[in-house]
Amino acid sequence: MAKDFLSLSDAGGDTIAAMINDAIDRKAARAAWPKGRPDVDAPLAGHVLAMIFEKNSTRTRVSFDMAMRQLGGSALIMEAGNTQIGRGESIADTARVLSRMVDAIMIRTDDHAKVEELARYADVPVINGLTDLSHPCQIVADLLTVVERGHALPGLQLAWLGDGNNVVNSLIEAAGLMKFTIRIGGPKGYEPDAGFIERARAAGGEVVLSQDPAEAVAGAQVVVTDTWVSMGQAGGEQHVAAMQPYQVNAALMAAAAPGATFLHCLPAHRNEEVTDEVMDGPQSAVWDEAENRIHAQKSVLLWALGKL
Repeated sequence: MAKDFLSLSDAGGDTIAAMINDAIDRKAARAAWPKGRPDVDAPLAGHVLAMIFEKNSTRTRVSFDMAMRQLGGSALIMEAGNTQIGRGESIADTARVLSRMVDAIMIRTDDHAKVEELARYADVPVINGLTDLSHPCQIVADLLTVVERGHALPGLQLAWLGDGNNVVNSLIEAAGLMKFTIRIGGPKGYEPDAGFIERARAAGGEVVLSQDPAEAVAGAQVVVTDTWVSMGQAGGEQHVAAMQPYQVNAALMAAAAPGATFLHCLPAHRNEEVTDEVMDGPQSAVWDEAENRIHAQKSVLLWALGKL
C-alpha cells in the first residue's frame, strides 16, 4: 500500500529502524559500484518520481535523482517557476494531474500546508523534501550516519546548537520516536516549535532546552548544527548576532563526550556556525551524512511505494 511521508511520525519508530537497516544493507551491497548502476533487484524499475522544487537544492535534488536511478526508476525535475504552479495553478489541481502521470511526488517548498494539500489531493505517495516546519528525509540520513558511527539510537545523547529551525524540529520528533535525549543550546526567543517538543516528550523522548552551549553539549555523543539563517528568513544580522555563542568549535567539541560525532546537513557557512577545524576534522561525519541522503531516501521511497 502506498503511503505519504510528510513527517517521521507517518512512518513511526519501528519503520524508521527498518529503513535504516535496509539502507545499510543496500549501501553495503553496492560498495565500489558505479554510482548510477541500479541495485541488483531494481525494485522501482519502471517507476517515476516527480520532484517539485520551490526552494534551491543541491543534496535533495541529486540524492533523490540518484536514489531513483539506483532503485531502477527515474525522476523528473520540476522547477516551480517553470511550471503552471508558478503561474497560479492550485496545488490540488497539480496533485490530480501528476497522480495520472507519475508514481510518486517529492516536494521541497516553504509552507508546510502546501505539502499537506498536495498529499490530500494526490493519489500517489507524497514525500516531504523540506518545508519551513520540518525536514524528515534529512533526519533519516542523519540517524543512518549516527548508527554507522557505532551509536545506538535508544538512549543516545545528542546536542543541537543554534537556531530552532525545521531540521531540529524533525530531530526532536526523532527523539520521541527512537527514545533518545536531545539537548538544545540556543538563545532565548529562537526555540524550536513547541508542538514538536510536547509530542516528543509525550512519546518518551527527553528534550532539554538550554541557553548555555557548554551545558547543551556536555556528554553528547553527537553534536549537530545548521546554518543560523535559513533560506528566505528575515532579520539576518540580528539572528547571526544572537547565535555567536553557539558556534561549534574545537573548545565546544571538547566539552562533548570523547570522540563525539559532528553533523551538519549542509550547506555550511564555514567559520560562522562551525569552524573549519571541526568541519574538516576527524570527528566530522558531514560527507558521510551527505552521501547517506541517497541511501536513506531509497528506503523512504521503497516504504512510500509499499515495497519495504
